[in-house]
Amino acid sequence: MQLRTSVRAAIGALTLLVCFAVVSPSQFFGQAATPATPPAAAPPAAARQALPTAPTPATPPAPLTFPKPNPANFTAESPTVDTINQFLKASWGFDPNRAWQVEAILKTPVAGVTKVIVAVGEKGTGQPGGSLQFFVLPDGKHLIADEVLPFGANPFEMARKTLLERATGPSRGAASKDLLFVEFSDFQCPHCKDAQATIDKLLADFPTAHFVYENLPLVQVHTEAYKAASYSVCVAKLGGDEAFFKFANEVFANQAALTPEASDKTLKDAATKVGVDADKVTACSTMPATKAAVDASLKLSADLGVNSTPTLYVNGRALPLGGPYDQLKTVIAFQMTLDGAAPGSH
Repeated sequence: MQLRTSVRAAIGALTLLVCFAVVSPSQFFGQAATPATPPAAAPPAAARQALPTAPTPATPPAPLTFPKPNPANFTAESPTVDTINQFLKASWGFDPNRAWQVEAILKTPVAGVTKVIVAVGEKGTGQPGGSLQFFVLPDGKHLIADEVLPFGANPFEMARKTLLERATGPSRGAASKDLLFVEFSDFQCPHCKDAQATIDKLLADFPTAHFVYENLPLVQVHTEAYKAASYSVCVAKLGGDEAFFKFANEVFANQAALTPEASDKTLKDAATKVGVDADKVTACSTMPATKAAVDASLKLSADLGVNSTPTLYVNGRALPLGGPYDQLKTVIAFQMTLDGAAPGSH
C-alpha cells in the first residue's frame, strides 16, 4: 500500500482544515485500517467429522527490509541521520508497526535548505510501502512540504514552551503543568461541542494533566463566535475558572441558539445559570480589555499555526480530537514517555 499522504498527516500532528472537517484514522496515523475478515461459519456436526486435519499454519510474513541506501544520496551535512531518526521516533514512535529508513539527505540550490527522503513501511510486510519527502530549513528547527512544520530531535518543544508562557485561559485539572493540555475551541463549532466529552474522558484517564481552554473564534464562518468568546472571558473574570467551565457547558448545550437574533439572550441565560451577574458580563464583554484577551488567544493560535477547531496540544504536540479515542490515548501516553513522565495513569 502506498503511503501517499501529507507530511502533517504522516507524522501524526494534524491540524484540521476547518472546524467541521472530520479527521479519519487514515489521516491521523497515515494509513488505513484493514477491516477484520469475518469468521467462516462452522460446518454441521456430521461434516466436521469428515474434515481433514487442519494444515500447518502459513509461514509468518517476512520482516520488513529496506535496500541499503546509496551513499551518493547523502550530500548535505545537516541534518544528520541521527537527528532525522529522533524526529521520526518522536513523531511515529507511538505506532509499533511503523518502520522507516533515511534514504537521502541532499543539498539543494538554496543555501542551507536540505531535501530529506525517507522510505516508509509496515513491519511484517517484507518490503517498504512508500516514501516521505520534505525540506529542512536553514534554522534546523522547521521543515516544509505542503506547509511549515516543526523539526528536530524534540520537534514539539518550541510549541510547548510557547504554551507554557502564553496559554493563560481558564484551567482545570492538576496544578502541575508537566503534562499540559491546551485546547483551541470555538463555541459555535459543532465538533468543538462534541469534543468536550472527549476532553472530560482524557482528564479522567490522565489525572496529572493541567488543562487550559483557549478561545479561537472562527469569525469567517461563525458570526456569534467572537461574542461568545468575549462573554466567556468575562464569566471567568467575574466568577472564576469553575464558573467558566459551567458556562462553556451551557453554551455548547444551547449552541443551536447562537444566532444573530438569539445569541445575546442565550449567553446571558448561560451566565445567570452559573451564578454570574448577566448584566455585568454583558457590560464587560464590550470593554477593550476583553477584546484584548480574545485577540491574545487568537494571536497565540496564529503564532502556533492553528487555524481550525478543535485542536488539542499535549505538551506542544498538536492532535486532532476527531479520531478514535484509544488511538488518541496511545499518542498522549507516548508523548508523556518522551517527556519523561509516567504514562501509567489510565
